[in-house]
Amino acid sequence: MKNFGEKVIEFNKKLCYNGNLPDDFHVLNPYLDNAETLQVMEQFYHKYYSDNDQRKFLIGINPSRHGAGVTGVPFTDTKRLEAVCGIKMDSAYTHEVSSVFVYDMISEYGGAEEFYKDIYINSPFPLAIVRKSKGSWINANYYDDKGLFADVKDFMIDSLRKHISLNVDTFEVFIMGKKNADFISKLNDEAGLFEKMTVLEHPRYIHQYKLKDKQLYIDKYILALKNKSSE
Repeated sequence: MKNFGEKVIEFNKKLCYNGNLPDDFHVLNPYLDNAETLQVMEQFYHKYYSDNDQRKFLIGINPSRHGAGVTGVPFTDTKRLEAVCGIKMDSAYTHEVSSVFVYDMISEYGGAEEFYKDIYINSPFPLAIVRKSKGSWINANYYDDKGLFADVKDFMIDSLRKHISLNVDTFEVFIMGKKNADFISKLNDEAGLFEKMTVLEHPRYIHQYKLKDKQLYIDKYILALKNKSSE
């Protein structure tokens, strides 16, 4: 029987999006683009998830090019991967603002080992999406374009079901970003995945607009995630 971490590794290795996409959108698969991404991702899940414990599910939007789009670990750039998790990545060096907030929150939660023992982070669309803008590629969200959401909706429902099969608590799910929550609510209405959705501000929004109140948002995250009401 595979443990939680082995199931995540298997899920990531099998990730592939072959569906339609609107013009000017492209999906990046870090596990195919960089062999070292696979290696560090496996190290991470062996280190923190080698058990069969149930975890709470914290849901992002989709990976960024500089976070999980490089490391293969949600909300983890190479700086935090090495400094906090002790896993060095030689082929890339990235700094991602959402990762800064998440790891500051993890530190106050009790550290990476305690946090990841309780929490599983991933996204309904678990691969990076980019959009062509003025001749270059920029980060995109799955909900940025109606056609894009329509194209990836079924893949997202399937991905969420696979996340659930890892052994996450479906009574209460924690969603990063209010707009993200609106769209996940639509998926939930169709697929009946979660009983309760708790919405938290997205780390990128906090860093961009609410940085002076960062501690309040860290406290909000910890209060929500450590709430025992769902147990």
